[in-house]
Amino acid sequence: MGLQMPTQMAYDEWERAGRQLADVLDSSSWWLGDWLVYGKDHYTDRYQRGIRAAGLSYQTLRNYAWVSRRFDLTRRRPTLSFQHHAELASMPVEEQDLWLDRAEQRQWTTKQLRSAIRAARQGEHQQRGPAEPSRRLEVPGSRLQWWHKAAEQLGVDFEQWVMTTLDSAAASALEELGSPAERAEISRGIKAPAAPAVGAPEENARPEGLAERTRPVAVGA
Repeated sequence: MGLQMPTQMAYDEWERAGRQLADVLDSSSWWLGDWLVYGKDHYTDRYQRGIRAAGLSYQTLRNYAWVSRRFDLTRRRPTLSFQHHAELASMPVEEQDLWLDRAEQRQWTTKQLRSAIRAARQGEHQQRGPAEPSRRLEVPGSRLQWWHKAAEQLGVDFEQWVMTTLDSAAASALEELGSPAERAEISRGIKAPAAPAVGAPEENARPEGLAERTRPVAVGA
């Protein structure tokens, strides 16, 4: 229930105790994340009961679990904290390893790692030039709560879940364009022209009326 310190304690001993406590605290984040991942994989219908029985916060645990899933045991760096890994969890694996290497070699704190990533992204943005304007989709609050709940059940970041789900739905919809029924509908109502000759206008390469179906739209929540 607490930590009782000796009456007389040298500074070096006190400092060493702090480092040991920090190591235990950092390790516990991995332990709890792995514990929740195991529960979700093996006790799909009962793991939340185990969380309540342990008196733990699911909101915190789901973040631990998300980071733990993104970094298996073989990819975790003992010299870096859990928070170092959390800063990189949303990146592709190759980028994660690149930034982990840099943080290890340069002995960055979490704050220094975050600043380096921000600076790198700003540099990329300047090289690319102005970003393409995005569009926002008005979503009822009740729908957002429903989506947040779905992301929490999977133990993933909300924005990542939204993007992954929309990408999957778009891929399925575009695949259906090649179905026999779709081809028959196009041939009856909007017949696609033959392949354009060299130098023909680009718009001749696509049936009229299908352009809007493949227009990228960014969703802001």
